[in-house]
Amino acid sequence: MSGEAKARVCLWYNGDAEDAANFYASVFPETTVDSLQRAPADYPDGSEGNVLVVEFTVLGIECIGLNGGDQFPQSEAFSFQIATDTQEETDRYWNAIVGNGGAESQCGWCKDKWGLNWQITPRALTDAMSGPDRAAAKRAMEAMMTMRKIDIAGIEAAVAAA
Repeated sequence: MSGEAKARVCLWYNGDAEDAANFYASVFPETTVDSLQRAPADYPDGSEGNVLVVEFTVLGIECIGLNGGDQFPQSEAFSFQIATDTQEETDRYWNAIVGNGGAESQCGWCKDKWGLNWQITPRALTDAMSGPDRAAAKRAMEAMMTMRKIDIAGIEAAVAAA
């Protein structure tokens, strides 16, 4: 970790921050496990010498994984939104997260096995919904609302429909 950032995202884990960081590094480009900090003393949910903090970077975003215990589970109030350019890229990220003990949700959202939420969002969707043609944006949103993993062809067909 460069130490340049004044702010980083701190994510709470139940003893498995290192596993999560290694998984993210195996799936996403520009994602690395940067350092481990071991507890210098016993703490409520662990012992001296346990991995307490994992510093990692997800697609260029500096993060801290804190092994704090089970008091604060992840929720949909925080998610990583990953912009994708192709259906293959969308499928690859979605399938990696869901296929590694995660769960599907709606509208491009999925949850990894550690409870962290991800939005796998094709640029075709965000472009359609923010474009100047408000009727096409409405059709794109209505199509998205029927999807779990976003289907770019389905979004493009909705935009093109008259």
